[in-house]
Amino acid sequence: MSSEHPTFKDIFKSENEIPEEYKVPIIHQREYLLNGELIQWDGEVTEIYSPICIPTENGLERKQLGSIPNISPEDAMNVLEASVKAYDNGLGEWPTMSVEGRIKCMQKFVYLMIKERDLVIKLLMWEIGKTLPDSTKEFDRTVDYINQTIDALKDLDRESSRFQQAEGTIAQIRRAPLGVVLSMGPFNYPLNEIFTTLIPALIMGNTILFKLPKHGVLAHYPLLKAFQEAFPAGTVNTLYGKGAEIITPIMESGKVNVLAFIGSSKVANGLKKLHPKVNRLRAILSLDAKNAAIVTKHANLDIAVSEIILGSLSFNGQRCTALKLIFVQKDVAEEFTQKLTAAVSALKPGLPWEKDVKITPLPEVNKPPYLEECIQDAVSKGAKVLNENGGYSEASFVFPAVVYPVNDQMKLYHEEQFGPVIPVVPFDDIDEPIDYQVNANHGMQVSIFSEDAMETSKLIDSFVNLVSRVNINCQAQRGPDVFPFTGRKDSAEGTLSVFDALRSFSIRSLVAAKITDANKELLNSIVRDHDSNFLSTDYIF
Repeated sequence: MSSEHPTFKDIFKSENEIPEEYKVPIIHQREYLLNGELIQWDGEVTEIYSPICIPTENGLERKQLGSIPNISPEDAMNVLEASVKAYDNGLGEWPTMSVEGRIKCMQKFVYLMIKERDLVIKLLMWEIGKTLPDSTKEFDRTVDYINQTIDALKDLDRESSRFQQAEGTIAQIRRAPLGVVLSMGPFNYPLNEIFTTLIPALIMGNTILFKLPKHGVLAHYPLLKAFQEAFPAGTVNTLYGKGAEIITPIMESGKVNVLAFIGSSKVANGLKKLHPKVNRLRAILSLDAKNAAIVTKHANLDIAVSEIILGSLSFNGQRCTALKLIFVQKDVAEEFTQKLTAAVSALKPGLPWEKDVKITPLPEVNKPPYLEECIQDAVSKGAKVLNENGGYSEASFVFPAVVYPVNDQMKLYHEEQFGPVIPVVPFDDIDEPIDYQVNANHGMQVSIFSEDAMETSKLIDSFVNLVSRVNINCQAQRGPDVFPFTGRKDSAEGTLSVFDALRSFSIRSLVAAKITDANKELLNSIVRDHDSNFLSTDYIF
């Protein structure tokens, strides 16, 4: 799979060929955020390398971007204790702060975050190989998400700003924080996906233990001072190092109240089992997915191909919402695969900042050999790579492969490839892709391509109880962020959207009293004099 081809041989450039405006300084990070201070670190470090390789006299070598602290389990427990102390059983400065006060802190954070926009975007390109347009979109979408979260909290607080009466009782019902949140996210959206849990958890009054992702870790470095300046001491504390070593004692302590994790179901299950009182642990999880696309004989094949290219190969297919298995009805399989193959062959490979580049190097060192193994397994069992240079690899780069016909005896049918390989499964009867989903371990999304109303209706009614989102004639995706994002089976726990996330990271609490003249006078006095941050009828504009 790695024969040289003139289209690909010059993907990696020498240092002097890289435009100055896209270069980044080497960042040897020697500090982490603890209890409101940037603590200096002089211990063991982890070297950070880019998926972008540089030609050297020893061949292609991944460019070093810098290094980060590799804190010990003992240091990690100190970070945990800072979060526990800042929460102080719900009595800390942050959890008792008014909603309006927390919003002002978050607005300050956004202001400081935007100042670091250019550097963060460049670090995303260098650390994970994401294209310039996609890295820019990730940053800007994250800012939009924070602003939408602020607006959603205002709406939520307005709804809670009045007293309710029922059966001789008067009460005010608001949402209160849950405690210490351990936030862990993936490398593929190291800013956006982490912030879709961290930001709502934070703004609801929880304190945060922030475990940085393995790839994309330096992209957060410019934001540490923003966290430090915008929030009270101990509200956000950062963790760097080997997850297996530092997260285990943290979970075993039982002091984590919420696990916000985006990654594999295997790891999530292991983390939950470490907690001594699982019933006390709330888990918000976004996990594995093997999202299928179904192309029937009634589909508009041009639309299907266009959307499937986006769905399966955006950011090289490294998305939980990517389309990872394509079912196509045999009547149109030949025409569909021809169109798909041509579209894949037209994709431009290169480095993230180059114009119109769609396929870029992969951050995971073990990913190219794994993808080759999957392709070879399929070929050994009767499939073919349809596109020229499909599966071509060099160092960290892999060109997409359209693999056909795939069947249930192959790895590509069952395993989440999380990379630029498109397995295509021919089928006769519409029940075949339904049966696949019934028996699959995952249940995040599906995309249906058909212009026949009866056929589409049958598929909709079959899949809405098997996955959490059914897409009609379009790719699978997370957004818009106001829509619920979740999954069935091993794909998720809890629901995220701008609105749902605020509820996921909080609990309804109420203050209630019998309706008597004395109680009315007492409550009126508290509200009038602003004696309580919880009991309030203030209306946030």
